[in-house]
Amino acid sequence: MIETLLSEIRACRVCEPYLELGANPIVQTHSSAKVLIIGQAPGTKVHRTCVPWNDPSGDRLRLWLEMDRNTFYDPTKVAIVPMGFCYPGKGKSGDLPPRKECAPLWHKKLLKKLPNIETTLLIGQYSQQYYLSNKPKTLTETVQQWRNWAPTYYTLPHPSPRNTLWLKRNPWFESDVVPHIRNQIASILSSSN
Repeated sequence: MIETLLSEIRACRVCEPYLELGANPIVQTHSSAKVLIIGQAPGTKVHRTCVPWNDPSGDRLRLWLEMDRNTFYDPTKVAIVPMGFCYPGKGKSGDLPPRKECAPLWHKKLLKKLPNIETTLLIGQYSQQYYLSNKPKTLTETVQQWRNWAPTYYTLPHPSPRNTLWLKRNPWFESDVVPHIRNQIASILSSSN
């Protein structure tokens, strides 16, 4: 049962010695979910509130998807599985990368329990490197070539405010790619109602 696995993940302390705020695995799933969001790792606000994407990055992501909080946080519709389940700590220019132990330890087991996923949003370079074969070298090229993996995967930049400059330099993402992803997600979720 997925509940047993979620309990195991939430009790995981494998990386705790390396985590400045301690272990607090954040995950949202249900076996009936149809959309999977794989991001990087929780930030400090998410760590404190135990609510995934509960920060300005999540606000932008929900805006991109035109999805209200009730739908976004309904685990029977949307599964949220980060590459690193715990806040990794602060680096020189933002948060550290997700811990490398999490995805190999938990993702395969968890994805086996999600048989109804119709599409997966790969947000940021870490999830894209892990899940895509023959991926281009840069995030920009990977996002530009999103059609290569759609509709199984959609490649997105991280919606962090730190990426505002990237979004200004690449307006095609919000004008061309976001509407397609938004429509795909809306279609999937409306068919499950």
